[in-house]
Amino acid sequence: METNKLFVGGLSWNLSWQDLKDAFAEHGEVAFARVITDRETNKSRGFGFVEFVNVEDAVKAKEAMDGVELDGRSIKVDFAQEKEEA
Repeated sequence: METNKLFVGGLSWNLSWQDLKDAFAEHGEVAFARVITDRETNKSRGFGFVEFVNVEDAVKAKEAMDGVELDGRSIKVDFAQEKEEA
């Protein structure tokens, strides 16, 4: 399912949310980018999310960035799945 929010996995532990946003911004207007961190250590968990202003840019970014090397690691990009309510 196409959405304007992308899941990005395989991130370098050193990558900041700003680095993530900058990497994806060349494919369209990024509404926000977030690297998920561990609650206790505050270190990156190796994945994050990028949300675009529109779906078309998210589709372009997914196609362009999936499998690309970012900060020395090959990243995996897919459309984010919304959590289902329990």
